Amino acid sequence: MSERLAEPPRDDAPPSAHRSPDDEAARIPHLSWQSGDVLVGRSVTIDRPREELYAFWRNFENLPKFMHSIQRVTVIDAIRSRWRIEAPAGKSVEWQSTITSDQPGRLIAWESDEGAHLRNSGSVEFKESPEGRGTVVTVTLAYDPPGGALGQLIAKLYHKEPNIQARRDLRRFKQLMETGEVAIAAAPRSN
Repeated sequence: MSERLAEPPRDDAPPSAHRSPDDEAARIPHLSWQSGDVLVGRSVTIDRPREELYAFWRNFENLPKFMHSIQRVTVIDAIRSRWRIEAPAGKSVEWQSTITSDQPGRLIAWESDEGAHLRNSGSVEFKESPEGRGTVVTVTLAYDPPGGALGQLIAKLYHKEPNIQARRDLRRFKQLMETGEVAIAAAPRSN
């Protein structure tokens, strides 16, 4: 006789690949999900130890080194930070976030503070690759697109949509951590 599982088994695919994102988002720990939010999930395998990757990411002031749309992250204290990102049409958006879970070497989860211009929550997980080839880094993000579906379309047209950014940012993170630099095809940005 087989026992029923209290929760269906999960695979290693990012949550955005699940057939029913509403059901999946409700089961993702550390994710504040509301109806109408957009769910993004991306993973990459990086040939570095997870503790090293976690430590680099946990210093949020490092994030603009590989996240193209982030203009600045200012650490306020051990759990709060202020973010400024580049938005479509030359605009900027700022908000404050709070870390909701911090498991050294394994997980960082956050949620934007109430009243944020861009309501979001998410996590970055660091897991040893099953093949022993480094670390699988998975970013999961839920956000409320400003302007709804139209705002999401405009962001996509300007290549500022988080799903597009997550893929590119993780690729740059991999380059930076494995080679020490990010290959670019354009002139460097001025700060």
